[in-house]
Amino acid sequence: MARLVFLGRLADLAGGAERAVAPGPLETTLAALPVELAVALLDERVRIALNGELLAEPGGIVLAEGDELAFLPPVSGG
Repeated sequence: MARLVFLGRLADLAGGAERAVAPGPLETTLAALPVELAVALLDERVRIALNGELLAEPGGIVLAEGDELAFLPPVSGG
């Protein structure tokens, strides 16, 4: 299995900080998620880190066994 990690408000939308998913293309993984969560994860301001490395361009991600994909929401100040 691979892991999706949700930080900040994304964890609230996901109903938890992590979710185990089958390896495969990110598009397939996102299609299996609730629509509201998938839309939030695709927001251009959300940063993505694969196995601890921030990705400049998230296109073409294929999750392998043991991968961790983290979604970091935009930082908001008050």
